[in-house]
Amino acid sequence: MAEDLTVTRMGYGAMQLAGPHVFGPPADPDAAVSVLREVVRLGINHIDTADFYGPVVVNELIREALHPYPDDLRIVTKVGSLRDAEGNWLPALAPEQLRQAVHDNLDHLGLDALDIVNLRVGGFDRPTPGPISAPFTVLAQLQQERLIKHLGLSTVNAEQIAEAQSIAPIVCVQNFYNIANRDDDDLVDSLAAQGIAYVPYFPLGGFSPLQSEELSAVATRLGTTPMAVALAWLLQRSPNILLIPGTSSVTHLRQNVSAAALNLPEDALTELNRIAS
Repeated sequence: MAEDLTVTRMGYGAMQLAGPHVFGPPADPDAAVSVLREVVRLGINHIDTADFYGPVVVNELIREALHPYPDDLRIVTKVGSLRDAEGNWLPALAPEQLRQAVHDNLDHLGLDALDIVNLRVGGFDRPTPGPISAPFTVLAQLQQERLIKHLGLSTVNAEQIAEAQSIAPIVCVQNFYNIANRDDDDLVDSLAAQGIAYVPYFPLGGFSPLQSEELSAVATRLGTTPMAVALAWLLQRSPNILLIPGTSSVTHLRQNVSAAALNLPEDALTELNRIAS
């Protein structure tokens, strides 16, 4: 990332703190607050969120739990989508929608400027081809107004990244990627060469958790869990990969963090790399 954005490679994705289907409040708001405070206690300084999680619910939980924020905490948010009254996810890429989304994130998080705003332009789990210069220019203008410190992209392809870079620098890309879904292999390497962070969402498979005989076999051999192996594989895949696994459980959070210390031997990596073949 940028020089003023040093973050732990193991971050935290706050999406699961909302209610079912990322809509409405959590069943236990106090437990959600406890998870966020444990994130900071564990030394994680990279939290990923969005005002359309809930909507509003997750950002307000972050503010309740952590404001005033630690000096080194970096909160990354995203715009380009909204929720309707039934909880559907709708694109929101018009200039006035993007400006409102940035101001909503600022208000609900209690911030004067956002560390990073990712422009989310694709579908649920893959990019939607087409130009993105119009919405990205809006965010570049908000950066010039000092409401955003750094810009990123989410659910984009290489052509869209290049298009955005012709307008303003980016510091990160969030795309769907994990040990079994490796369409972005070349993109990960390209971004690494440019010093741009790659942040895979659904690192553990998302709403359909990863299941693989190879993954289970390696985990058993190493005396750990398949999910820890999947996260460790991502960390060893490329030095520019940052993780934001989500959970609403303190116990699960600690298990995710333990994956950062897991070193996969070469024979395990060879076996795991067959999963996507």
